[in-house]
Amino acid sequence: MNVVTPSHPWLTWINRLLFMAARGMPEKLTGLLGLSLIHFARWVIIKRDQWPDLGQGPERLDNDYMLFCSNFNGTWDQYIDAFSDGIPDGLNLFWYSATKYPQSIPISAFKNYITFNQIGTDYYYNATPGSAQRDIKAALRVREAVLELAGVHGSGDADAFARAYGQALLRVQNDLGDPGFGPVASLDTERADVNRLAYIAAAQAQFARRKGA
Repeated sequence: MNVVTPSHPWLTWINRLLFMAARGMPEKLTGLLGLSLIHFARWVIIKRDQWPDLGQGPERLDNDYMLFCSNFNGTWDQYIDAFSDGIPDGLNLFWYSATKYPQSIPISAFKNYITFNQIGTDYYYNATPGSAQRDIKAALRVREAVLELAGVHGSGDADAFARAYGQALLRVQNDLGDPGFGPVASLDTERADVNRLAYIAAAQAQFARRKGA
């Protein structure tokens, strides 16, 4: 997910302070860190004079912009619902300076805001297809156990290796499942994703017409 929202330059410095405070007090993000469907989430402030010149000439913008990038497993609705439910106050702080930000609750207005400011992803590389965040963490624990066993095996003591193997197997037995591709989380959600496409296209066309007027 990529979301770009405008922010008035005289407000974005407040967001910078909020980001610094969040990095210094990670316990305030416990609700976010506990969301197992999120692989990665980042907010970046791009000042109006920091956009790259790729031959089009320098940009003349009135606003700074907030870029939000995130990777997640599950559906779009599940992700927004979990975000809003997990850290509603945190979201309001992170988008504090965003123009016309409606707050994360009620959820309908928040989803509409994300929809109108979301940028489509043309290309996405997934190094672990079919694996959720918990699957990846489980695989890392198994890898650590295997490396420990390799070290014990190098000692040449068969009895010590057998004991270590039994202990390792007991420790990671719940991490040995095959993740595979999960089923559709909800048929209603799947239909909502399809039905939303026409609404988004109509809303974006209306926005384009108003912008060109």
